Amino acid sequence: MRFEPLQVQDHLGRTVILRSAEMSDAEALVKYMKITSAETPFLIREPDEFHMTLEQEKTFIRNCIDNARELMLIASVNGEHAGNCSLMSIGAYKRYRHRCEIAIALYQKYCGTGIGTIMLETVLSVAKELGYEQAELEVIEGNERAFKCYQKLGFRPFGTFPNNMKYADGTYADAVWMMKKLNVPESASYDSDVQKTSALFNS
Repeated sequence: MRFEPLQVQDHLGRTVILRSAEMSDAEALVKYMKITSAETPFLIREPDEFHMTLEQEKTFIRNCIDNARELMLIASVNGEHAGNCSLMSIGAYKRYRHRCEIAIALYQKYCGTGIGTIMLETVLSVAKELGYEQAELEVIEGNERAFKCYQKLGFRPFGTFPNNMKYADGTYADAVWMMKKLNVPESASYDSDVQKTSALFNS
């Protein structure tokens, strides 16, 4: 789907433009995937594992535009790409139509400026308008900033996947599956659920 450009401000008072990805963004998005994979250990790829070509990226963007229930949201600051937040359906099956998956990554220099939170709030609002009932995501052990952000936005932890990722040095990291109900008030058990999982993010 396409999202009409929206102008917001980050914590530093800078103007941020949110809009849907277009075919012309393909080159910048390929660069973004390679750089962000090297900047953080919390994404699924090693830096040398992103091999999508420009044409493949254009096809991916086109599919996002053509799908009325999916969105690739881009943030830019002063014309510079800051990050992406995606809204994807879990599957094409009717039994999965109530579920969507959220993913986000920013260039490191834009982390902690409020841009990620604004993007997530925007995508969650779109998801609700599209009729999704719950939004889901994974957060990797140790990514405390992301975990607290998701928690603040109403996501609840519902399970841990042990040894979800294995790094090049042989160490492992667990993943926490989180979900937010989009059409009901937060459950009273939210705090206790968070406490059960939050130990993974405290050193």
